[in-house]
Amino acid sequence: MTPFLASALMPLVRGFDPEFAHRMALRALSCGLVCGDNTPDDPVLATRAFGIDFRNPLGLAAGFDKDAVAVTPLMRLGFGLVEAGTVTPRPQAGNPKPRLFRLVEDNAVINRMGMNNQGIDAYVARIAALKNRPAVLGANVGINKEGADPERDYPALVKAVAPHADYIVMNVSSPNTPGLRDLQGEAKLAAILSAIAAENPMRPPLLVKVAPDLSEDGLAAVVETAIAHKVDGLIVSNTTIARPDTLRSAHRAETGGLSGPPLFGPSTEMLKRAYRLAAGRLTLIGCGGISSGRDAYLKIRAGAALVQVYAAFAYRGPVLVREIKTGLAACLKADGFTCVADAIGVDA
Repeated sequence: MTPFLASALMPLVRGFDPEFAHRMALRALSCGLVCGDNTPDDPVLATRAFGIDFRNPLGLAAGFDKDAVAVTPLMRLGFGLVEAGTVTPRPQAGNPKPRLFRLVEDNAVINRMGMNNQGIDAYVARIAALKNRPAVLGANVGINKEGADPERDYPALVKAVAPHADYIVMNVSSPNTPGLRDLQGEAKLAAILSAIAAENPMRPPLLVKVAPDLSEDGLAAVVETAIAHKVDGLIVSNTTIARPDTLRSAHRAETGGLSGPPLFGPSTEMLKRAYRLAAGRLTLIGCGGISSGRDAYLKIRAGAALVQVYAAFAYRGPVLVREIKTGLAACLKADGFTCVADAIGVDA
């Protein structure tokens, strides 16, 4: 099945329960039922971030493939990076169902999945078996809802994935695990990062994924703490607990994290603030509400070296990857940029 055909079937897929549809999409990908896209990327999209070369700056955000069951097929769709996870030390079932909601009128999603996954052992076995990866692999790690010790668990998770991932992301910002967002506080984040450094003196690039609901002072504290502990970058941002007045869907009041176009504005403004605060000392990945090449371009102009999609990919399917890359290349060229790096932060 070509990416175009797979995307053409998306309206039918939306007739199913969203979590069931998600599982079926992963199964189709892992079984090889969706072909890759071998179209060469425009050279203007090639870029480099935290010491790694990327064929293009477009990534798939964590949450789509929590258990790393379809990493290579996803990479073959044309992504420059695929982030698998969030994975926790022990398997966990997540929150009660229903826990995933389409806000069709808003092209958005609300989830309160609760980081359901099969645990670090199964995850590492899969990523260790990946050979000749066609894109960059990120490993997104988090803690269990029960029995967690952040200063024990994050270092152990980093140690487990470090030999197999190109970069690692600490998820301290999901709104669906009680107390997790508290770990973004200066003292707690510093303690975790110190513990990671003590146990992992040699590791791939490490990033922290932050919530879009942080206050300005909270963001400033995260930036300075990350820099002080030699973190390589931030992902701005995770889903939001805010509910804009513009939402039209009947599901708009559901509890959980909101993603999709309603998140684009707030997350992009936070990205600009993070870029100014970091002043070149951190690499930023822009995530939240991207659904077009122009959206990706605006994230880059706001300070992102790389960008990630999730909700739009869930709605549009594989054809979105090529559409965003083509649109982004056109935007860069129209404004006279010869590479992604030259556009980073020009609007910040």
